[in-house]
Amino acid sequence: QYYKELAAYHEQDVLHETAVRSAFQNLLAAFAPSVNWLLVPEETLANGKRPDGTLRDTFRLPRGYWEAKDTRDDLATEIRKKIAAGYPTSNIIFEDTRRALLYQNNRVALEADLGRRDDLLDLLRQFFSYTEPDIATFEAAVDEFRQRIPDLAQGLLARIDEEHSKNARFVKAFGVFLELCRASLDPQLNRAAVDEMLVQHLLTERLFRTVFNNPDFTRRNAIAAEIENVIAALTSRAFNRHEFERSLDRFYIAIEGAARTLDNWTEKQHFLDTVYERFFQGFSIKQADTHGIVYTPQEIVDFMVASVEEVLRRDFGVSLSTPGVQVLDPCVGTGNFIVNILRRISGAALAQKYASDLFCNEIMLLPYYIASLNIEHAYYERTGTYQPFEGICFADTLELAERQQMSLFVEENTERVKREKEAQIMVVIGNPPYNVGQKNENDNNKNRPYPVIDHRIHETYVKDSKATLTNKLYDAYVKFYRWATDRLQENDGIICFVSNNGFLDGIAFDGFRKWLATEFTHIYHIDLGGNARKHGGGNVFGIMVGVGITILVRHNIRKEVNHKPANIFYWKAPEPQNGTAKLLFLSKTASIAQIEWKELYPDEKYNWLTEGMEIDFPSFLPLGSKNAKTAKGETSETIFKLYSLGVVTNRDSYVYSFNPTELRDRVKTFIDIYDGVVDKLRRQGRTLDPTALIDTNDVRIKWTRQVKFSLSKLQYSQYDQAFMRTCLYRPFTKKNLYFDDFWNEERYQQPLIFPIPETENIAICIAGVGDRKGFGCLATNTIPSLDLAFEKAQCFPYYTYAEDGSNRRENITDWALAQFQARYGEQVTKRDIFYYVYALLHHPQYRERYAENLKRELPRLPLLDDGAACAACVDIGKRLMALHLGYEQAAEYPLRWIENPNAPVNWRVEKMRLSPAKTSLAVNDWLTLADIPAECYRYRLGNRSALEWIIDQYQVSTDKRSGITSDPNRLDDEQYIARLVGKVVTVSMETVKLVEELAGEVLFNFLEEHAQNPPE
Repeated sequence: QYYKELAAYHEQDVLHETAVRSAFQNLLAAFAPSVNWLLVPEETLANGKRPDGTLRDTFRLPRGYWEAKDTRDDLATEIRKKIAAGYPTSNIIFEDTRRALLYQNNRVALEADLGRRDDLLDLLRQFFSYTEPDIATFEAAVDEFRQRIPDLAQGLLARIDEEHSKNARFVKAFGVFLELCRASLDPQLNRAAVDEMLVQHLLTERLFRTVFNNPDFTRRNAIAAEIENVIAALTSRAFNRHEFERSLDRFYIAIEGAARTLDNWTEKQHFLDTVYERFFQGFSIKQADTHGIVYTPQEIVDFMVASVEEVLRRDFGVSLSTPGVQVLDPCVGTGNFIVNILRRISGAALAQKYASDLFCNEIMLLPYYIASLNIEHAYYERTGTYQPFEGICFADTLELAERQQMSLFVEENTERVKREKEAQIMVVIGNPPYNVGQKNENDNNKNRPYPVIDHRIHETYVKDSKATLTNKLYDAYVKFYRWATDRLQENDGIICFVSNNGFLDGIAFDGFRKWLATEFTHIYHIDLGGNARKHGGGNVFGIMVGVGITILVRHNIRKEVNHKPANIFYWKAPEPQNGTAKLLFLSKTASIAQIEWKELYPDEKYNWLTEGMEIDFPSFLPLGSKNAKTAKGETSETIFKLYSLGVVTNRDSYVYSFNPTELRDRVKTFIDIYDGVVDKLRRQGRTLDPTALIDTNDVRIKWTRQVKFSLSKLQYSQYDQAFMRTCLYRPFTKKNLYFDDFWNEERYQQPLIFPIPETENIAICIAGVGDRKGFGCLATNTIPSLDLAFEKAQCFPYYTYAEDGSNRRENITDWALAQFQARYGEQVTKRDIFYYVYALLHHPQYRERYAENLKRELPRLPLLDDGAACAACVDIGKRLMALHLGYEQAAEYPLRWIENPNAPVNWRVEKMRLSPAKTSLAVNDWLTLADIPAECYRYRLGNRSALEWIIDQYQVSTDKRSGITSDPNRLDDEQYIARLVGKVVTVSMETVKLVEELAGEVLFNFLEEHAQNPPE
């Protein structure tokens, strides 16, 4: 068959690789089943390489590879290139239909003339019968084992899935165990999560038994013993543990053989830590996201434990060795903190501390096993006697705060939990998970709610926050701070966490900072930086968010009649440092005793880091306030009564489009899909889990929080043409938006600002509090997007309406009008104030001087002492606003049009490109716009100039998930984009001129005067 296919191609003179390789692919695919292999074409490997074929066995392990080359290529040269690029040479065929080279064990094993049948048979026989030799060294075995963990786990998962449908004994045992898990860990736990627990158990049980010479682990460990009952049922058919392990011998045997000669426990433990990280980051990605799977570097562990010891001695006159000083690690991971503490405790106190004063919890099975092994071995190392560690619980720490009475797996684990709950914990130490929740509801990986903890957060951190958006206060690590504070039970003690340190200056964390200062006497924070968005140097964990070590101390707080806010001490790592340098600093410094602290003095808004903030800013008129929005009547002492964030859809590619017809069809499709699921749910009854009916792989719809909630309520959706609206999506970029509360995640107050298409209104949109792109503002007369040009755009409208478009009211308060008229006279109107605001928010000295203040709160505006300056502001603000709103009617800037005579006349834009000097713009192959003035780039909105926003938005692009293509080209006006470029250049140039006029001598002097003579 192979030779027939090749002959057919040769008869048509088809010799290129793409065509002729299919013959060899069919050949491999035909032979693979005879050895229980499967050919997977063009699979991307872990190193990013993509051979033409990967052959996997029944455990999904790659056993061989194939790479075809063009007949016209020099095969030897092409092979050298592929090997140099990183293609595997463990067992791979390189062929060009005439010759083939078989590489095995990193060298040429066979060269075959593919025109000879015997050579071809020898090639196939040797390729398919090849078994890789055992790996020679422990280090190499460990490295390969680490790489293969995702494949091993996936293969195991497939076998377990098969047993669910064929093994009655297993199904029964699994059902009992699943209910036990739900009762003990999480009522919402699903089958897949428990399947994964079994995978974790099977992957590590043999390692514990052989590498760590602990054959009794599954008998001694109460949780492991319980799971063994399920494993016994799982392996009761033809699939049994012995046969399975024999298939994996190549990976295990080298590790086990080398391990027998190793006396160094640290090296073995490092291997186990590697398995831990690789399993979660390479296979169990959702759990890694939910629980923040990050191995804590030993330098951080040493520093934190030594610092706790320092505080105990200095402030309390005790130590970690003192009986009764009870320590709890709420998310123990692999046990590093408890092991470190065990090594510091005096020998005389060790037995008592090990038995009575050390506690830890772990919710995931694999780290629970590893922590148990590490902690028990650390004790064995010091005493020479094995003693089970009774302080570790297989439990969810936050769940323990939810329920007072519970049965937790087996009686032994329940007793441990009871003893821990009764302990008077003095030290809470650890590395809590960091994530704030799933980024995509389609992942169905939402953080689980904890009603008790969430309520405590709401009553403390949220209640005292002035921020509009407070969802970050429900981040997992914040829950652990709230839990740990409450766990001290108002007693003296210490909390020491390494965590996300976004709370240092996060806008939503003002209430959090207030409560920390209220509930503790001393706060120490080591700011290790590493926030990728803030250029905070290297990260000690290799993650994107900033990291810090926080030590909270409560000492004699109950004895103080009038407790003062905590003394706050701060140290920040130099920003250029990489993560390794920061860890080296911690290692050399050893503890907080050696740190040169800077004491922080928070302001009245609970800002800790106040450097660069101007003290006169609070004396200005507030643009808006959270209290004013919710207050009834006109008593608000702000300029605007109501303001709102822009629209959040969480499905932009689905509900925004340049083309209204495409948008309509798209919306009707996903509404039909959604309503179909409602129908199915109604037929099958409310008892069914709604998410079980959701096909998250269907790219025609995107499931988000609000839509899932509507589904749970069995609510239908219906297309309505009235929801088709014009929106300002990005600067000078209008799109059609399906403006429906059902399919927009949050519309905020926009229905009161732009309720109907005919709405007459203008809103000033500004950078939201905490924006990382720099302050900016832009006026709009259509619905704005949340990410207009800045992050979390806040919109201040001139009018507000009822949702049906009636009851129009001016949104500038009478209080603000009174302030302006008292200063400038009765002739000032609310419209004048609107223009004044727009002008002053563009003032370059205002933006520069109050840059730090504008990161922390909404703008406050001064009343200029000079009436002439006020009038200038009103006039320039009016002209700026007219310019920005009327950008489509602006005159085109006289750019030089260069037409390519070798290309047909064509107005279509795929992607415009600026020249390196930014003086010309290639619209397409036919048209280039030249002589772009450098001045136009000075008009910036967020992190781009206005012109660069046009280039960014007016291009054909395809959304990766949905496959939806955004095409800005207009059939009714094919020249629109090219003409728009010239108009936006004009708008930019005129804006720069008006801002320069605004920054005239009068205003500049006023701001300078305030800098030298701030109000009291």
